[in-house]
Amino acid sequence: MRITRRRLLIASAASAAASILASRAFAAPPPLEQKETYKVGFAQTESNNPWRLAQTKSMQDEAAARGWQLVYTDAAGSAAKQVADVNSMIAQGVDLIFLAPREEKPLIPAIMAAKGAGIPVILLDRNVDQSLAKPGEDYITFIGSDFVEEGRRIAEYLVGMGGDKKTIIQLEGTTGSSPANDRKRGFEEFLADHSDYRVVASQSGDFARDRGRQVAETLLQAHPDANVIYAHNDEMAIGAIAALEAAGRTAGRDDCLVFSIDGGREAVQLVVDGKIEAVVECNPRFGPKAFDTALAYAAGEEIPPVIINPDQIYTPENAADLIDTAY
Repeated sequence: MRITRRRLLIASAASAAASILASRAFAAPPPLEQKETYKVGFAQTESNNPWRLAQTKSMQDEAAARGWQLVYTDAAGSAAKQVADVNSMIAQGVDLIFLAPREEKPLIPAIMAAKGAGIPVILLDRNVDQSLAKPGEDYITFIGSDFVEEGRRIAEYLVGMGGDKKTIIQLEGTTGSSPANDRKRGFEEFLADHSDYRVVASQSGDFARDRGRQVAETLLQAHPDANVIYAHNDEMAIGAIAALEAAGRTAGRDDCLVFSIDGGREAVQLVVDGKIEAVVECNPRFGPKAFDTALAYAAGEEIPPVIINPDQIYTPENAADLIDTAY
């Protein structure tokens, strides 16, 4: 019997809907059997900057130390590839998946697919849209930093400095990602009570150094009066410094303040050098906490929906003493 393309599409849609419904059939993530060792997946979003490389190394080192098999994938900045990576891990029969979702919404189908296959998921570093997938129901927990607080701390530091540097360019992270959304929100919510501070331009630099440089060059040309640059990560901050210098300007208190989030060694050294004013840490060393959480879940312990990593702030007063703590 001839099967039309329309019937195939209807059947495919019905199958997908059934899979989602099946994954919603129980209001808890799938269980994790207690075993001596595990085969776990780590779906990394990209490997194009020092923060991601440090996070990956931490996960690989921890797996090796515990004797666990780690199935590692790199989505190369593509949400679609990351969904395919998770589906591949499901097909390989991993016991659990650690997922660093590139964006909040596109990775929901991957989480639901894992749940439907009976594989629990722990989110690392970036969260997902919780109106579509819920911790303690669709995935175990989110482990990471408080991104809203990171942005708020930068704004609080800037306002606390006083002075006349109040015209701000903001270099946002990857559009649609939780750190970009939240670092912007925390920063702007704090400044809402300080109306003399103005964000005159805000654009995504995609957490990348060269893209941050390009965006900063364009925004500095459009707003030559800008005297503060707030970058959502170190890579874009370093790119912004290059843009300032190419424009004949200086990064630092004498001209344009630069602020960043992450806490890589290169950026912390720039705090020591006076080119970055302050960096709020976002610790990439997830391995120990991630694997400990998986074991606690297997043991039946109650896991909170959010596990926040403690982060410090590097300033001109402490950066030289704390640089050895930077990744």
